[in-house]
Order: sequence, then structure tokens, then C-alpha cells
Amino acid sequence: MAASAIAAGLDRHAATAPLRASVSWAIAIVGCAAAVTSFVLALGGEGVDVELGEPLVIAVLTAFVTLSYVLCGLFVWRRRPASRFGPLMIAAGFVNFVSTLVWVRSDVPHTVGQAIDLVPPVLFLHVFLAFPDGRLRGRFVRVIVVTSYATAIALELVRMHFGEFGPHNLLEGHANARVEEVVRDIQFTIVSVSCLTGVGVLAVRRWHAGKPLRRSLVLLMDAFALGLVMIAFLFLSAAFGGPWVAQIRWAAFVTLALAPVVFLAGLFQARLARSALGELVVELRVDLAPSDLRDALARTLRDRSLDLVYWLPEFATYADVDGHPVDIGRLGRRRATTLIDRKGEHVAALLHDSSLQDEPELLGAVTAAAGMAIENGRLQADLRARLEELRGSRARVIDAGQKERQRLERNLHDGAQQRLIALSLELSLLEQRLGGDPEATTRLDQARRQIALSLEELRDVARGIHPAVLSGHGLQVALESITARAPVPVRLTVELDGRMQERLEVVAYYVVSESLTNIAKHARATHATVDVGREDGRVVVDVVDDGIGGADTERGSGLRGLADRVEALDGRLRVWTPHGGGTHVKAEIPCA
Repeated sequence: MAASAIAAGLDRHAATAPLRASVSWAIAIVGCAAAVTSFVLALGGEGVDVELGEPLVIAVLTAFVTLSYVLCGLFVWRRRPASRFGPLMIAAGFVNFVSTLVWVRSDVPHTVGQAIDLVPPVLFLHVFLAFPDGRLRGRFVRVIVVTSYATAIALELVRMHFGEFGPHNLLEGHANARVEEVVRDIQFTIVSVSCLTGVGVLAVRRWHAGKPLRRSLVLLMDAFALGLVMIAFLFLSAAFGGPWVAQIRWAAFVTLALAPVVFLAGLFQARLARSALGELVVELRVDLAPSDLRDALARTLRDRSLDLVYWLPEFATYADVDGHPVDIGRLGRRRATTLIDRKGEHVAALLHDSSLQDEPELLGAVTAAAGMAIENGRLQADLRARLEELRGSRARVIDAGQKERQRLERNLHDGAQQRLIALSLELSLLEQRLGGDPEATTRLDQARRQIALSLEELRDVARGIHPAVLSGHGLQVALESITARAPVPVRLTVELDGRMQERLEVVAYYVVSESLTNIAKHARATHATVDVGREDGRVVVDVVDDGIGGADTERGSGLRGLADRVEALDGRLRVWTPHGGGTHVKAEIPCA
């Protein structure tokens, strides 16, 4: 708890002013002096003679732990003055040194060192759980750390009262080896459980963050977890009489000392990553497509999960590189978001691995270098969004027109046609009543023929507005109906497995119907073929005639209307029409 207070005090200083060079040198010199002092005390002090050769090993490892945490913390503090992590690491290094005062042959230093003998492992737990900003996140984590501090200090004072820690222990009271042993076992067990719980916390953080994509971060989290496991292993082995306690202690010191080294390597890797900015600038000289720009930013930031989304103010939404709307709240739920502004206007946002927030300089440099390209990408995304909106609007217009055609066809069938049929029946009844009048009979016959002709014309109009047979019986039956009425012989081939969506059937029907109408009016053909089938997830309609050719897809409203219908469904209509060589109409419509 004292170490945490030291770190908080250093952090308050860091928040108000950057670390001065003189202060940095002073901390570095004091840290080196502390490491040397620990080394000397371990070699010549008391209590480091469990096994032959151990004093030298403990001296080297203790000095290395102190030096690694002080110097690495100092480097982090200089690079990130607003973060608590650097001051916390420095505090861990110095507290580790103070605990080595237990080897001093003087009463006060020895008592102080013994009182905080178990604080350094708890402080290492604090450091690992406070990564990356030096703050403990969540009540559960804070309870773990506070419980560990209380156990390490309070129970150590109890042990010093009942235990025999040598003549320099100022807190020795009523010596009772049995009580001291029980308190020690409880103390070691609680700290071990806290460390193992810390390993679980680190694992849960990795799980919630998704698959880690940055190898330096993965290695660092593994180093933290391994250090906590070694602390727990050491204390449990010491509490319950496990073997190789001295060797486990050495291994624990090594893993704890390597954690800041791994962290420092990650910082250097991040600094080397900035050299990739030069490659990014070279790539940006070329007008990159939005997808290529996103890939270039992902390579520079070493985050393959990175997403680049553009802000479209007219639509009041974000869009991806293809112009599709994006819910940034849903995508960024487990990732960090960096907003990108240019000339005072919001243009885009980066969705990236949250660990990149620890490298604000790199993020700022990358977004600044790619500012112009990102703005161009936003314009392209805006264009794609408009095209997508236009495509949807055209599809909705055609669907609305088709529904209106169906309504008109039903009205003609149920209204005008039925009334004409009723009128024809009424004339037949009237003819029976006037059976003896030849002139009336002749005129009634003429009226019935005119009604029949009108009915036929009305049915043709109704079929042209919307083929009811298509809705009722499917595309094949509808095509058989129109090819049977075609003015030239038509060979029809339909290879479809069952019914399709009605909008697909309607478009295919009108491609064939309009093509046969054009053949009858302009082609002077003697024969035509119609082939309809599926091919690679598309409906393919082929209409070929042997006429004079010369169809004009631009001036002819029929073919232009067909092209609009086909393209509204993301399809394509092609017409080959050489003069004297017939006409070939081919429509390809996705049917997924």
C-alpha cells in the first residue's frame, strides 16, 4: 500500500509536468546504487546461506530485478508522462531493494526490510494487473490487490512478533514457533491464491479482447502470467514443504526480472514500427483504393483487425470501404476507436486493437500521414453509397411499377373483361327473344363479334401489363404461352429447378417477350431460339434469331427498358446485332 501511494504521488507529479532530465538521471543513479547495495548485502549479509553458492545467485537476481524495474519504469515514464505504469514500476524496483535490508546487521533497517519482505511479490501482482495505464480496473481486481497488501504486511508483523527472526528484530515479543508457522502458511496461501486469481484476470482480459493480434502484447501478457504463477508456486512450495524451494526462488526471480525486459522490448518494437511510416508515405504517393488504404494502415500499425470507416454527413452514418452503412457502436464494442478529422471536419474513424491506445504518437503520425488519402477514400465511399442508394431506388421503382401492373391487370380481368362477357351473354339472350327478325339477328351477331374482338385485344393488353399465367403457373408455362403465339417458329428450352423469386421470373419473362416482339416487328426472321437456365448462381436468358440484325439498344425504348429491369437486380443485358447476321440478346441475373 505504501508502494502504491508512492506510485500515486509520482503520478501526480507526472500529470502536472514532464519528467526533467535531472530527475531522470537522479532516479537512474539511485536505482543503480540500490541494485549494487542489494548485491553487496546478499553476498555479505545474514540469512543468505541456505545452500552453497546461493548467495551469489540471489545477489545477481535481486540486483537484476531492482535495476530492471527502475530503469524500465523510468523509460516508460519519460515516454508516457500521463501514465501511472512507469512510476508504479519504479516503486516496485525500489521496494524490492528496501526488502533486501533484511540482510543488514543493524536493528532498524533489518526490521524495516523484514516487515515488507512479502510486499515486493504483491507489488509485482499490482504492476501486472495495472497494465497498461497503471490503474486497477474493476472492484474485484482492487479487492485482490488490497487483500494481498494487507496480508503481506499485517501477517508479517504478527510473524515478527511470535517468530524468531534474529537479534536485530525490534518487533519480537513472545516467541511461539507454532503460531508463527501457522500464520506463515496462511500468509503464503493467501498471496498465492491472489497471484493465481491474477492469472485468471489476465486470461479473462485476453478472452474478452478477442484473439490477440499483436505478438509483443501476447508475449508480455504471457510473461506477466508466468511471473505470477512462479510466485504462487514458490510460496505454496515453501508453505507446504515442497521440494527445490531454492531453485524455485531462482526461477521466480528470473521470470519477474524478465517481465519489464519483455515490456521494454515491446516499446522498442513500437518505436521501430514508426519507421514503417516512411513506407506508408511512399505507398500514399499512389492513389490507393479504399481497401488498399485500409490494408496499408493495418500493416503500418501491425493490426490485421483494423477497420477504416468513413463518415458520410449527408447520410448521417459511417460507411465501410465499399460504401455500405456501418454501425460503429457494434463494431467498436471490443475495440478502440480513433476519430480522424481533417481541416476541422470529421472524415473517418479507425477501429483497432485497444493496445494501440498506448501508442498515441504512432496513431497520430499514421492518421496525419494518411489524411489526404483518407479524405479521398471518404469521397469514394460517399460515391459508392450514392450508387448503392441509386441501385436500391431503381429497384424500388421497378417493384412499385410491377405491383401497379399487377393491379391494373387484375382490374381489367375482374372489371372490363367481365362486363364485356356479361354483355355478350345478354346479347345472346336478346337474340333468342328476337329469333324471327333476320336484320336484328345479323346486327346482334356483328355486335358479339366486336365484343369478342375487344375481349381478345383486352386480354392482350392485360397480358402485356402483367402475365397472370406467370404468377399462377411459373416461368416455363408463361414462356410456352408467348412462344406458342409468336409470329415465327421458336424453339424453347427451359432448364430450371422449380420456381424462382417472382421478380426474377418477371424480368426473365419480359426479356423473352420484348425480344420476340422486336423479332416480329423488325427482324424479318424465319426462326428463333429461346434458352433459359441456371449457370454459376445466375439465371441466363438467351434469345437468338436469324433476322437482318441492326437492333439499336440506345434508341429503342424496349431494349433500354429491359436493360433497366435487369440491372436493377444487379444483372447485365448484352445485345449482339451485326447487320445481316441476326440478333443475340443475353441477360444474366444473379439468383442467390
